[in-house]
Amino acid sequence: MQIDVTADTFKLAQVFTISRGSRTEAKVLTVRVTEGGVTGWGECVPYARYDETLESVTAEINGLPDNFTRAALYDLLPAGAARNAVDCALWDLEAKRAGKRVWELAGLTAPGPEITAYTLSLDEPEAMRAQAAKHSHRPLLKIKLGTPDDMPRLEAVRSGAPDATIIIDANEGWSAEVYADLAPHLVRLGVALVEQPLPAGDDDALLGMDRPVPVCADESCHDRASLPGLKGKYDVVNIKLDKTGGLTEALALRDAALAEGFDVMVGCMVGSSLAMAPATLVAQGAKVVDLDGPLLLAEDRDNALKFDGAGVHPPAAALWG
Repeated sequence: MQIDVTADTFKLAQVFTISRGSRTEAKVLTVRVTEGGVTGWGECVPYARYDETLESVTAEINGLPDNFTRAALYDLLPAGAARNAVDCALWDLEAKRAGKRVWELAGLTAPGPEITAYTLSLDEPEAMRAQAAKHSHRPLLKIKLGTPDDMPRLEAVRSGAPDATIIIDANEGWSAEVYADLAPHLVRLGVALVEQPLPAGDDDALLGMDRPVPVCADESCHDRASLPGLKGKYDVVNIKLDKTGGLTEALALRDAALAEGFDVMVGCMVGSSLAMAPATLVAQGAKVVDLDGPLLLAEDRDNALKFDGAGVHPPAAALWG
């Protein structure tokens, strides 16, 4: 088994800003696993929030043994970006060697398109109103907030896109007091979901708090081991393959979360169609799908995912799986 890791950069269509900072490009790692003359590939996005860098994740992958199975990978690497790229590459490799699609190997029904959110970058209210108006044809808009001046931004987006469903990602940017003050206004403006309003380390404050708008765990939820700590705080869990460490754990987390009464959101980092492709399988039937990474890029992989009025479509075999 040969594993190759390369760093790739994709320019963004416009500057993308969240409460933690701005970026103009997506920096990703592409992993190729070759065995018996067949190559499978996967992509991950190392995330500074989890102390990951391109270099540290590359080192994790390069530290793997010469031969291992996908099942063994679970114990070789922790949940995170490195394991994600390798796990997805192994799924792709298995599918190519078997002459089947990944969903067949995983025992899933054939996937279809799912409506995805489109994320508006954090900006001044008037600029966000213009962004919302430009994308008001989209049924689901996601707003990045988590600043002291969130209400004017939210009001502006609702004004620009009066008919769209709106979800909010505060990126751990609020306190319990701020969330409690904003909650009635979120209801008034028809917000359907709030992602990670409080820092992951401070989210015990959500225990016993009224949640008139469903609250989704993002930074607080990584894999199945996270679930016991989410009870009573969250209504929804956001599954991202770069957090779970691959498709294998993402599917297991989805099933476990649903069994414990959580709704499921499937999200992504800012990456290419290769990163989103495995996530489309997890997204089937999810309460919220947020796989818009390729829509934010100025350039994408060959055989890119198809986006249309029906949503994001599952990948063609020429891309992945």
